[in-house]
Amino acid sequence: MIRVFISHQQVDSLLAAQINQHLKFHHKISSYLDVIDPTIIRGEDLADHIRRHMSGCTQLIAVVSKATYASQWVPWEIGIATEKDYPLATYSGSGANPPEFLQKWPYLRNFEDLDNYASVSKAAEKTLKERQSMATESVQASTTISTRQFYSQLRSKLGQ
Repeated sequence: MIRVFISHQQVDSLLAAQINQHLKFHHKISSYLDVIDPTIIRGEDLADHIRRHMSGCTQLIAVVSKATYASQWVPWEIGIATEKDYPLATYSGSGANPPEFLQKWPYLRNFEDLDNYASVSKAAEKTLKERQSMATESVQASTTISTRQFYSQLRSKLGQ
């Protein structure tokens, strides 16, 4: 089952909540909106909190804006998702392209792009389940192939 971790800076909370609602109501895709518990203050506790919630997710969307440049957590979350080989994309509500270092992954600029993301995500999940049921390759190999196909198909739909 697809579950998207939505990473964002606090100033981008409204856009992150809109993405969360759009995925839920238009695509029946579950997500975890990265809202940090204010009682967690120390970095180590916060890192454990984030890791715990990321482990229940299968993908990541990073909401990017000018505020992302000052963030230490959004890039860290992208790094964790990359290590886990999660399909990931960035979302820039301003319609602008993300910073160059984030253009490695597909970038979404509007809800139409988000709809394409959802469609490709569902197709990739179906393909992954089929590959794993055949058991001709390891789970890791199936995941890696599925993630690469996700990127290829999403970039094609987005014209990137």
